Amino acid sequence: MLKQNKWKILITTLVILIPMLIGCLLWKQLPSAVITHWGANNEADGFSSKAFAVFGMPAILAALHLLCIVMTAADPKQKNIGTKPLGLVFWIIPSITLLIFSIIYAGAMGVQVNVGFFVILLIGVFFILLGNLLPKTKQNYTFGLKLPWTLNDPENWNRTHRFAGWCMVLAGVIILLTAYWQNLWIFLGVLLLAVFAPVAYSFIYYKRHPSQK
Repeated sequence: MLKQNKWKILITTLVILIPMLIGCLLWKQLPSAVITHWGANNEADGFSSKAFAVFGMPAILAALHLLCIVMTAADPKQKNIGTKPLGLVFWIIPSITLLIFSIIYAGAMGVQVNVGFFVILLIGVFFILLGNLLPKTKQNYTFGLKLPWTLNDPENWNRTHRFAGWCMVLAGVIILLTAYWQNLWIFLGVLLLAVFAPVAYSFIYYKRHPSQK
């Protein structure tokens, strides 16, 4: 997998490092302490040095990106992941990096950004995307609900991931529709339901089909 996707690995890693270039171009305009974290009330509550924000954070994200790819390549069933879900593995961190640094640099330049709103929108879109990809995966150890029952029974895996796909899409739509209010309880409730409902479904299916245990 690594050899076949070497150009994709290179390109996605370079995308993660783009904020370094932008940071260098904005260096003189950036404050010495850059906001790198916001609380639930959209108030800044975490700062980093300019050097760490510009160089350290992209480097850490690039290392995490490469680690995820290596771990995926080490999956003995990585061929079952599928082309589109594998594309998510390659592009999820680069996409998040560009969004994060757009917010960080905008805040550093004095632009008021509703961080919570954009983060919730991102999560909603991610859930919808994930919901469309889950039913397309076969048994593997990287992508999906890796439970004892799903890994031991292909039918359990397939049914659980079809159900999980619907749950994720529904959760994503609800999150997008309620993003404006940024209600933490609605968000957490939908998030927990989307995660635990498929787990419960998988376990119930396992208990009802003893011949496939």
